[in-house]
Amino acid sequence: MNKVVVVTGANSGIGLALCERLLTEDPGLQLCLACRNLRRAQAARSALLASHPKAQVALLQLDTSNITSVLNAAHEVKLRYNQLDYLYLNAGIMPNPQFDVRAFFKNLFSSKVITMFATGEGILTQKDRITPDGMQEVFATNLFGHFLLVRELEPLLCQAGQTSQVIWTSSSNAHRSAFNLEDMQHQKGAQPYSSSKYASDLLSLALNTHFNKQGLYSSVICPGFVMTNLTYGILPSFPDFLWTLLMPIFWIIRMFTNTFTLTPYNGAEALLWLFKQKPESLDPQAKYHSLTSGLGSNYSQPLTMDIDEDLSEALYEKLLELEDKVRKKMNKEQKTVSAWSQ
Repeated sequence: MNKVVVVTGANSGIGLALCERLLTEDPGLQLCLACRNLRRAQAARSALLASHPKAQVALLQLDTSNITSVLNAAHEVKLRYNQLDYLYLNAGIMPNPQFDVRAFFKNLFSSKVITMFATGEGILTQKDRITPDGMQEVFATNLFGHFLLVRELEPLLCQAGQTSQVIWTSSSNAHRSAFNLEDMQHQKGAQPYSSSKYASDLLSLALNTHFNKQGLYSSVICPGFVMTNLTYGILPSFPDFLWTLLMPIFWIIRMFTNTFTLTPYNGAEALLWLFKQKPESLDPQAKYHSLTSGLGSNYSQPLTMDIDEDLSEALYEKLLELEDKVRKKMNKEQKTVSAWSQ
């Protein structure tokens, strides 16, 4: 039976590169691009079919920051497919990044340059927003929407006699110091992206604790430092000539550190590597890193995450509580609408 793969955030960057590599690896799989913008998703589908004319590539509208969109998308997936082998949770945002130009140039020619580019530490903060559902946008997009999607797709992911993989695109920017369980939406902090990525690391561990016996396995990857739309968006005021000057520096740095994957194709290495593994053999406490050698060879390497089971379980319970509140609120609103329409 052909494998069924759903990829969120698949219309560009690492998500699109992953889809291209998946179809090269297994031309017979059923691939579903789950994207917020269907126009861009259609363009991505056309590009994939241009290089893989016989591929089965479907589109699905999904905005992980919008609860109704997540529920509708999950319902559509359950109507289309009888199984789900891989769920790549790749969609993510870093809105309104505040870039410290002075710190950037100070660290550019110091021993901190590699850490700065790899993690954004010391140069990035973000200003978050509130979604129409009343949640912090980064938390909703990067974490809760994906959590709710997994919950809705449990019937497909947890089937007797089969295994499935949930694979999160995390980041080296996932810092424990940015996360506070009592403020899991990061309403009071200035690093919502880092907080949400650390939370996804924790949640992945919790999913393994609760669902491995039902055949669902969760893993986390880091794509390395990749030049994507998100990366370019961090420096919106930089003129083109400065990017032209910086790119040779990036390539030189890659000669000395394997975390500078630079291209989406290279950044998708760990995502593809996990596709080829038996999920039972994977380490639930490891983050699988995409790495590129100075000579351009791609490979993946697991590194133990700074997480623990107690904190991951506590986060899981708080997310379940939030899910319950969200569902009760939606049911109440639906009853109100029904009453007014009668």
